[in-house]
Amino acid sequence: MPPEPPPARWPRRETVTGTPRAARRRTLPPAVARSEISEQTTLGHTYVRSLMRSQLRAALWALAALALLVGSLPLLFTLPGALGGGGAPAGPLVWAALGVAAYPVMWLIARRYVRRAERNERDFTGLVEGRRDAADGPGKGAGRR
Repeated sequence: MPPEPPPARWPRRETVTGTPRAARRRTLPPAVARSEISEQTTLGHTYVRSLMRSQLRAALWALAALALLVGSLPLLFTLPGALGGGGAPAGPLVWAALGVAAYPVMWLIARRYVRRAERNERDFTGLVEGRRDAADGPGKGAGRR
């Protein structure tokens, strides 16, 4: 009796890949916006003013939110006195509002401001470098939060 052939192996799997990343990278010509900014033309001035305006808008939002938080604290402190009939505010409520509740809200305001400012700078850099994701306009890229 002839020996049995070995069992058939599964065919070797092939992995299909794209071109390597280094080969895909193309050097872009210098962006028009970069030269406009460095030569301080009217268009370059407009680009820089746009960045400054968006940063100012983010800062004013954070300032308004902080003013609303801090400005509402005296109203919060007088509320128990107005409801309970006593003239002095409740001590534990004051300490809880000042020592515990205000800080997480301030942290969230600061975090949102920093993320917004970084996104504005990233959009501006993308515009200057000529990246495609910045062509959509500020705040419309994949990094929006």
